[in-house]
Amino acid sequence: MDNKHTITIAKGDGIGPEIMESTLEILKASGAPLKYEEIEIGEKVYLSGEKTGIKKEDWETIRRNKAFLKAPITTPQGGGYKSINVAIRTSFGLFANIRPCKTFKPFIKANCGDMDMVIVRENEEDLYTGIEHQQTNEVVQTLKIISKPGTKKIVRYAFEYARAYNRKKVTCMTKDNIMKQTDGLFHKIFDDISKDYPEIETEHRIIDIGSAVVATNPERLDVVVTLNLYGDIISDIMAQVAGSVGLSGSSNIGHNRAMFEAIHGSAPDIAGQDIANPCGLLHGAILMLDYLGLSPYAKMIEAAALKTLEEGIHTGDLYQEGVTKRKVGTKEFTKEVIARLGQEPTKIKVRERNVKPIEISISDTRDNVKTLEGTDCFLDWDEDDRNPDILAAKLIEASKDSILNLKVITNRGVKVYPDGMPETFRTDHWRCRFVPAEGTKVTNKDIIDLLSKISDSNLDIIKTENLYNFNGERAYSLTQGE
Repeated sequence: MDNKHTITIAKGDGIGPEIMESTLEILKASGAPLKYEEIEIGEKVYLSGEKTGIKKEDWETIRRNKAFLKAPITTPQGGGYKSINVAIRTSFGLFANIRPCKTFKPFIKANCGDMDMVIVRENEEDLYTGIEHQQTNEVVQTLKIISKPGTKKIVRYAFEYARAYNRKKVTCMTKDNIMKQTDGLFHKIFDDISKDYPEIETEHRIIDIGSAVVATNPERLDVVVTLNLYGDIISDIMAQVAGSVGLSGSSNIGHNRAMFEAIHGSAPDIAGQDIANPCGLLHGAILMLDYLGLSPYAKMIEAAALKTLEEGIHTGDLYQEGVTKRKVGTKEFTKEVIARLGQEPTKIKVRERNVKPIEISISDTRDNVKTLEGTDCFLDWDEDDRNPDILAAKLIEASKDSILNLKVITNRGVKVYPDGMPETFRTDHWRCRFVPAEGTKVTNKDIIDLLSKISDSNLDIIKTENLYNFNGERAYSLTQGE
């Protein structure tokens, strides 16, 4: 009976093939029970016409196997090419990006104090949905999408991860002092779920000061859970201050499959020169072995790699005067790690294993009472010296027979009517808020009728957003003076 795990591999672009070969050699030498199905992804596939960088038939290979080990790829500039990572994460529901990072001083130079932290990054939503539009000659927009189910999954996973790995604290990082609806929802759900884990310390930090803590005092942090964009940024900060982005790997976890990778790019400028550091992808493979329940092999490989680093055998990116005993290339580093399989480092601690699989479930969120309260009508208007009082007069005339009344006009989020400041800079993009008189019920038909009247006035409607109340709470942002 064949007890080997079949995984999908892709060698990628740039240094990808070199570091993948290194990783596969070490996996083979360890005796890890793995079989491989290789697919081609990346620049060549993009340029053949596949906008996702993956051939249609290879999606089935990824679907068939529980784990996907992926080397870095190059995404061509322009042309509407979509990120492979984003496509795979969202298509297969890989909702959690897990990036552990630890300092190995004095063997690897670090730009911070002691660090042993894990970033749990939401992987499917936020600005990475890539929903963007140019709405006027001067203004483009991108949509920040945050959902209750998506947030519940990632926050619950962060706490379960902390519990499984005996971590003591979970820190939530958002910018909810500005984005009160999106980041505010993330923070609220974090506070609600944290009550189920009384043994774990919790805190919330605004992302700007939180990023500064990651860069200067990471010893204050343990597990960090955050939104997609913030997680991407602070993960690279964390890896860089720890010593090198070349050391770090990450896992992308879903309910029944996962993808593993290095966090760095394809580095085409050093491709084919036998100087690339394979540790990032190797770390991704170590995380993969843990995920597959093959922790003894994961521990063996991690111990060998750490002992190699501890003994001063370093690739060029890790070179440190007085510490590095021998500067080696990719192939020689690989041989040195293999030679140390079965050995333990003496001064660097190898991570504890024997962790139970992390499983999560979320409750139904469809229990809200939703009430329509008005609409925001966005216009492209570039007439009459962009005078908001003139625009307001046009809108008031257009809506005179509607139950909806013009309440406020903003430009780039700043109130310009009523009582706007003449010094405020104005573009051709206007948000015009209409609400009914107090106590008057508004319907979708009322809004459609209003929009029809505005359109008949030769005003260019580029977007609308209805204003809702959920369970008695306002579910939209206010501008000044509202």
